[in-house]
Amino acid sequence: MPSFSLRARIFLGAVFWTLGLFALGIVVFTILMLRYKRAPFVIHGSAETHGTIWVLFGLSCLIAGLSQFRRGLSSVNQLRSRLMAVRDGRDRRLDGRYPSEVQPLVDDLNTLLDHREKTMARAIAKAGDLAHGLKTPLAVLAQEAERAEAAGQTDLAAAINQQVERMRRQTEYHLAQARAAASSATSGARCTVAESAGALARTLLRLHADRGLAIEERVPIDLAVRCQREDLDEMLGNLLDNACKWARGRTIIEASKSDSTAVITVDDDGAGLVPSLRERVLQRGVRADEAAPGSGLGLAIVRDLAELYGGSIALESSPLGGLRARLRLPAA
Repeated sequence: MPSFSLRARIFLGAVFWTLGLFALGIVVFTILMLRYKRAPFVIHGSAETHGTIWVLFGLSCLIAGLSQFRRGLSSVNQLRSRLMAVRDGRDRRLDGRYPSEVQPLVDDLNTLLDHREKTMARAIAKAGDLAHGLKTPLAVLAQEAERAEAAGQTDLAAAINQQVERMRRQTEYHLAQARAAASSATSGARCTVAESAGALARTLLRLHADRGLAIEERVPIDLAVRCQREDLDEMLGNLLDNACKWARGRTIIEASKSDSTAVITVDDDGAGLVPSLRERVLQRGVRADEAAPGSGLGLAIVRDLAELYGGSIALESSPLGGLRARLRLPAA
């Protein structure tokens, strides 16, 4: 517990200021009396010495009073700085030494932060357990589809595989929403864009190695966003996967910071997308090409995750000739 009180510092500062102003007032009064030769309490020839002493005493008291005020208010400024650090994800607790009047509030806030963090961790763990529990039955259904195809029942196998894929994507969609809703309520969410983009780019290059695809990264190493790493991977993974799927040979991921927002763009040199479809493909279940594999949930997941974190996603024309996806997220 802190050993100082904000009220005590303010009281001491007021006392010092009163003494300082009183001492300087005596000096001013004495100067005026000497000017009009009416200062009987000042010994002749020592007025200058006494005046210097009173001035030094008065200034010392004023400085001491100001120091007490500053030390008292600095703890409030420190608390504000710590709160901003918690909000931005740089800290998880309000550490530091605070006045006795403020410390109980800080303790209650830390207790609340700890409780919310544990609650969110349990919610995220439950979502992960649900996803893990669904993998086994979906894998069994996929195996049954393989057996049906081996037995010559190709139509049945195709139908099962289609429904398994839809269930898998639906599960990912709702779990991503639940995880992001929990993560966005956690103040400490923070991750770097370069780390996520680099790992995803390496994975996609291996997947598209036979096409000779190039993925260029232009991401500052220190740029961070206020979201969980898993959710950033989900968003960038969908955007990069779409770009690589339609690109002729080149994809660029670029990121920059504008005020308090991180702007991430993913460009490809593919055929692009007509403006009338750009808003539609961000809706759940809509695909730009019905012949392409997928359930039409990828961009919808990106949109919902971005909005849960206070960001946005927009599709534009790319300087490379294809499509540009512009993702905006709160910068950390």
